[in-house]
Amino acid sequence: MPLDCVCNQTIEPPARRSGGAWAEARLKSLNITLPADAAPAANFVNSAQSGKLLFLSGNTAGPAWVGKGKLGKDLTVEQGREAARQAGLIMLTKIRTALGSLDRVKRVVKVLGMVNSAEGFGDQPLVVNGFSDLMVEVFGEAGRHARSAVGMAGLPANSPVEVEMIVEFE
Repeated sequence: MPLDCVCNQTIEPPARRSGGAWAEARLKSLNITLPADAAPAANFVNSAQSGKLLFLSGNTAGPAWVGKGKLGKDLTVEQGREAARQAGLIMLTKIRTALGSLDRVKRVVKVLGMVNSAEGFGDQPLVVNGFSDLMVEVFGEAGRHARSAVGMAGLPANSPVEVEMIVEFE
């Protein structure tokens, strides 16, 4: 069976994963409980499907997330990583809602991480690693993705991080 290659990293095809319920079983083994799904806060949809790609709208760590503000001024890199991970949990919920199961995800294709950054802050990639690490925890090699991590002058509700993503599914 051929292997896909992204960023000089070999990605194991889903057929080689251990069983059909791999991602959902992995969540349980990691003791990860996903948050409840929520409707969009404005005039957009949480996800849109085109062919075998699912495009997910940007998500923050949510309104209940207590850490607000700019990285490099109000928050540490570690606090930003945790906010990015929380945004990832919310996005996993939205994938499950759209597809019925995380097991349908063939791979995470592309991630855009936006970091609310103070002037001179340059550790956006370290912050967005909180999201990327979660995707690899849940999907294994299929969770590795192309990614951009950029600094922003501000984000909705003064959130530290917003992430959007594209996944391929079966």
